[in-house]
Amino acid sequence: MKEFYAVCEVVWAWLCGVAVRVREKANGFAVSAKHCAMATDPGIDGILVTVGLCIIALLLCVVMKDSLATFITSIVGSMQTQATSILTGK
Repeated sequence: MKEFYAVCEVVWAWLCGVAVRVREKANGFAVSAKHCAMATDPGIDGILVTVGLCIIALLLCVVMKDSLATFITSIVGSMQTQATSILTGK
């Protein structure tokens, strides 16, 4: 009977060791999975937004070419008038 208890103790120690190693691996996997899930790639989002805004600006320039020219001319004219009045003190 003593041999049976000795074998049971060895098996129990081995199972406890396996359980500890499995738990450590599982914790390591959870930590690495969390790091992978929380990681971001800062470059691609900024590039996509910049390219999208450039495409929108180009489309607006092509579609509204005449309106844009009139708008810019009126803005520049009003800025010149305001600057002249500020510089002359009127």
